[in-house]
Amino acid sequence: MIIVITGASKGIGKAVAQEFAAEGHQLFLCSRNEHQLYETVQELQSRFPSSEIKGKPTDLSNRGELNAFAEWVTSYGTPDLLVNNAGVFIPGSIHNEPEAALETSLSVNLLSAYHLTRSFLPGMMSRKSGHIFNICSIASIAAYPNGGAYSISKFALLGFSKNLREEMKPFGIKVTSILPGAAYTDSWASSGVDPNRLMEAKDIAVLIASSSRLSAQACVEDIVLRPQLGDL
Repeated sequence: MIIVITGASKGIGKAVAQEFAAEGHQLFLCSRNEHQLYETVQELQSRFPSSEIKGKPTDLSNRGELNAFAEWVTSYGTPDLLVNNAGVFIPGSIHNEPEAALETSLSVNLLSAYHLTRSFLPGMMSRKSGHIFNICSIASIAAYPNGGAYSISKFALLGFSKNLREEMKPFGIKVTSILPGAAYTDSWASSGVDPNRLMEAKDIAVLIASSSRLSAQACVEDIVLRPQLGDL
């Protein structure tokens, strides 16, 4: 399969890439951090030589870069599976968060998924197959302190997923929303929170890979997963 994963240089994105690389697929990865991305590509290609893994540094909030990434991928073929994982978290409440926090959050967390998905849909619709995973958040269904623009953008991403799911049913294209609670990634490393209190990024990756293996007649629409002890 041709699999596209955004925000793939670390955290959940990297865990998802690792899960699919182990199965021998053709992976196309992107992230804003060029150094981390190429390190990830090199690491995964070395560990899983049966896979073909390529990376292209891309800021998906920049339409020109997004379009270039999409054209690069489609030059190899139409993706079978797309994981919209790229995201940004800007802490703050609506009344005191930085100026343009909402615009930035919407650009990265919502519009990047919207525009990249639209780039690949014509090929998927013509072929009548494909699977799109949108990495939403528990913040998509429950507001929480200091969530502000992040929560708003993730609510919107879930809305996008639900609408897309309905539109793509006649074309055999599956859409799955992933709503994870706190998972231990680099962003938690200096938080002082015990890693055992959080989920592992691999937990999310395993569920995505498992959902992708179902028959054409089945679609997992939403996956909500939280740490065993609940949200922080």
